[in-house]
Amino acid sequence: MDWTASTWWWIGTAALVAAELATGTFYLLMLAVGTAASALAAHAGMGFSAQLIVGAAVGVTAIAVWHKRRPRQGGSVASNPDVNIDIGSRVRVEAWTADGTARVKYRGAAWNARFAGGGMPAPGEHVISAVHGSELMLDRLPS
Repeated sequence: MDWTASTWWWIGTAALVAAELATGTFYLLMLAVGTAASALAAHAGMGFSAQLIVGAAVGVTAIAVWHKRRPRQGGSVASNPDVNIDIGSRVRVEAWTADGTARVKYRGAAWNARFAGGGMPAPGEHVISAVHGSELMLDRLPS
């Protein structure tokens, strides 16, 4: 059995897709798009150098487009509601200290809280905007 260049490119594509599924690194999927483009270039009869150039160009472009388009989360899961179910929950603050901290009851336990909004904190209902360790970051309720 004689394997052509396109067969090797398709095997590389499958390996990258499998690695992406195992690791969850979406960038590997973008590289797989590049190797698939190389396989198509091989099917089109292009030489090996052209296949490499096509694959590299498509793969790097796909990574650049994905990196540019993906939403930014501020680099932290502390305020990501998809990761932390506490984000968006309401708590009642009875009193704030001078340094912008308070002690609040949440989920049946006492938590340290810090005011993360603008201006001066006031007692009343607040919403959890982030969780840093065992400290709740609170904002005013949206109007």
